[in-house]
Amino acid sequence: MARLKDKVAIITGAAAGMGEQHARLFVKEGAKVVLTDVQAGKGQALAEELGHNALFIQHDVTDESGWQQVVAKTEAHFGPIDVLVNNAGISPVLSIERASLADYMKVVKINQVSVFLGMKAVIPSMKKTKAGSIINISSMNGLVGGAIGYTDTKFAVRGMTKAAAKELGHYGIRVNSVHPGVINTPMVQKSAALDQIKTMVANVPLKRMADPKEVSRLVLFLASDDASYSTGAEFIIDGGVTA
Repeated sequence: MARLKDKVAIITGAAAGMGEQHARLFVKEGAKVVLTDVQAGKGQALAEELGHNALFIQHDVTDESGWQQVVAKTEAHFGPIDVLVNNAGISPVLSIERASLADYMKVVKINQVSVFLGMKAVIPSMKKTKAGSIINISSMNGLVGGAIGYTDTKFAVRGMTKAAAKELGHYGIRVNSVHPGVINTPMVQKSAALDQIKTMVANVPLKRMADPKEVSRLVLFLASDDASYSTGAEFIIDGGVTA
């Protein structure tokens, strides 16, 4: 039986990388999925490929009014929202000595503020069914240090997840964070720090990067009723790095 049969899900940053894999698996498992991204061409093409259970909405996750529109369009097209995957994010390699405030705030808005806005926007819809699963994609750098800006925001996602889980539990809404390690996505392959990443992979106990599909299977678990008593928790998928 499909693990997400008839569940309505929003996945941000769904046009490529991990978000694309989440969307593919969710549709395969019976969900009705709204894909959002700033990349309209890729997002629309993916939604068309996935069929009638997928809808693409061009969306800047830092725009509060945009979030309201996404929720309204999702409800109009598919019904009340069951799942939110806050997947959109960026991973620049900043230096605390050289980065400008504008550089820093761009990361904060996309990686941190968007998660707050997304959670806030879907709560009224999830309250209608007295249930819901919010999955916030953090990073292993939400547990251990990394680049300035990226690390800070991923720690913040971890904290927001716990605070939201405590506040929203009585509505039946679960909130969990996922902490991937080095995932073999287009973002990683294009990273200015690719050589450093390859060196890092040599020190991963499992000796490889993860495939995005491996992360998607964990996200699927959290979205499904199989995780019905998991909330406010950190789910680590890093090949053993933080062990």
